[in-house]
Amino acid sequence: MISISAFIDGLSWLGLQGDMPPCYQTEHLDRHLARIQQLLDQDYDVRCTVRSESKKQEIVESMTKHSLNVNNLEVVMADLLKDEGWNEAVSGCEYVLHVASPFILEVPSDENILIKPAVEGTLRVLNACKNNKVKKVVLTSSVAAVAYGHKEEKIYDENDWSDTGPGITPYAKSKTLAEKAAWDFVNELSNEDKFALTVINPVAVTGPMLTNDIGTSNELLVKLAGGQMPACPRTHMGFIDVRDVAKAHIFSMKSEKTNGERIIVSEKEMFFVEMSRALNNAGFKKAPKREMPNFMVKVMAIFIKELSGVVASLGKKVTTDKSKAKNLFDWKYISAEDSAIEATNQLIAMGLIK
Repeated sequence: MISISAFIDGLSWLGLQGDMPPCYQTEHLDRHLARIQQLLDQDYDVRCTVRSESKKQEIVESMTKHSLNVNNLEVVMADLLKDEGWNEAVSGCEYVLHVASPFILEVPSDENILIKPAVEGTLRVLNACKNNKVKKVVLTSSVAAVAYGHKEEKIYDENDWSDTGPGITPYAKSKTLAEKAAWDFVNELSNEDKFALTVINPVAVTGPMLTNDIGTSNELLVKLAGGQMPACPRTHMGFIDVRDVAKAHIFSMKSEKTNGERIIVSEKEMFFVEMSRALNNAGFKKAPKREMPNFMVKVMAIFIKELSGVVASLGKKVTTDKSKAKNLFDWKYISAEDSAIEATNQLIAMGLIK
């Protein structure tokens, strides 16, 4: 029996063992529940770490509905901004999945609101892994650590790093610095303390939800299909279904082929308006079919905080090389359009889109 542990609520993590669990961290609960569900369904024991009793109850209720193996689930308390509790949470874990970082649409007044928990939280998790002789860590980073802050357009791959200079958003900077800190930490370990590290670099995550915590990417679908956006900013991004992201983590956890690798996980990239048109063509007629001029987005961003985070990327294509994941993984991704349509139908059923 393998067991897993996850910390959830603003920052969360998931751990796995031969008699022990793994660890997992996130801004939004739901996308990480997909990983927990898949692990439970594969008969792993799962230990979740949360910062609040309300999240503990939410996790248990969701897994009771969606998994037959909820008795394999354990929930404990810990906080990534504090040292206490992590050695105990990781104790007995053979594998750890560290998946969270705060993500907000608007640019915060202080970039350290994002950078501090991302970097310090990652190092706390990895230090606990070292102390407990963990075999392997799978870290959720982002394509934001690969392809952002650059002036040139090209096809980015796992050898590329985002430029953390003035042209990068605080979120992308936080993901880049946290991932670099992880690689530095592992590379500096002694042979006695060494454990394997794999990093997953996903793009925007969409798809069905297991709770009412819909996640930032699905919040964009609410705005699109709900008619809250008259037109789309000229923003280019990749999309991936949450179930494929979960499968990528679990595959990487179990496969030695992924040791020491960064893996970009993306079904396809497109301009935001292309996704909106796909929704419109699927019957969600409030989704806009035209783009907003860049100058108008910049003006509106002064008054609408959610737009401030896209200004730096207006008109820039972010294209990634997907060959490494294709060669490693033995399944076909759910299409970005099908994922978004399924999520939008669920959001309507939840009453979040009128």
